[in-house]
Amino acid sequence: MNTISIMKKIKKWQILAFGALIGVINGFFGGGGGMVVVPLLNKLFGLEQKKAQATALFVILPISLVSTIVYLCYNSISFSSGWPVMVGIVAGGVVGATLLNKLNNKIIKGIFIFFMFVGGIGMLIW
Repeated sequence: MNTISIMKKIKKWQILAFGALIGVINGFFGGGGGMVVVPLLNKLFGLEQKKAQATALFVILPISLVSTIVYLCYNSISFSSGWPVMVGIVAGGVVGATLLNKLNNKIIKGIFIFFMFVGGIGMLIW
């Protein structure tokens, strides 16, 4: 079953509800919507792991821009800390996107699960 036929079975209100949930997660945590978007796109919409992860980045970009504007309005951004981190994130993003295109879906899914698990354990401990 392809993505278009799957999406026809999903009601528009469900898509909007999932989108709103992802927006709230991203706005509240300052990121992290991908932990919801990737499994959603993979399981509910039937996208293979590579496409789900790449699409999640595409979906999260406008959410991140809106959240950034809101944080700017509340003067909640530390530019002195943010610039060095941003440079590393951009460099890491290039490396990650390149690797995503070279690895197979099972390995990518395993890496995704590993980091979600480690992140969850880290949140419980710290």
